[in-house]
Amino acid sequence: MPVRKSSQTTGSFCCKCICWTVGLLVLLLGIVGATAGILYLVFKPEIPNYSVDSLTISDLRLNFDMTLYAKFDVKITANNPNKKIGIYYEKGGRLSVWYTKTKLCQGSIPKFYQGHQNITKLDVSLTGQTQYGSTLMRTLQEQQQTGRIPLDLKIDAPVSIKLGRLKLRKLRILGNCLLVVNSLSTNNLISIKASNCKFRLKL
Repeated sequence: MPVRKSSQTTGSFCCKCICWTVGLLVLLLGIVGATAGILYLVFKPEIPNYSVDSLTISDLRLNFDMTLYAKFDVKITANNPNKKIGIYYEKGGRLSVWYTKTKLCQGSIPKFYQGHQNITKLDVSLTGQTQYGSTLMRTLQEQQQTGRIPLDLKIDAPVSIKLGRLKLRKLRILGNCLLVVNSLSTNNLISIKASNCKFRLKL
């Protein structure tokens, strides 16, 4: 007579497989967690920070099609506070200036490598055209009468982290600096009355 395996034997085998799989996953997660913990203790990573040094408006005018053309020049300082971590700023980084929910202009962050505890000065030119320019220009002019114009400078920078000789996968540094400036006069150095910058990393 053919021998039939009981459902109890089959169930026991499946139970063992599930237990082995779960045990293996827990072990792998433990190894990954321990490795991450060791790397954190060794390298003590900190998020780089930025500050806006100056803002100059080269051009701000209405075009014939009623779009608003803007050209800003921004000087920023990028600070890498890490003692053992280098940062590769990859191609595709963007810097943009917004008024309320309207993007006035944007420009490219240059590709470069920033070493340990390095401070780098960057000059970024930003240009842009915005629709409904007449309404926006009128609002900006009214705001300028108060001497306090709120602007939002946003940063989106793809970076790769260097740990020793190891170059890790790309991350993104996202941030914004809430600025209050005194004027939007062209060809004059704008006074930055207030600045509040916040940044985060995105995988």
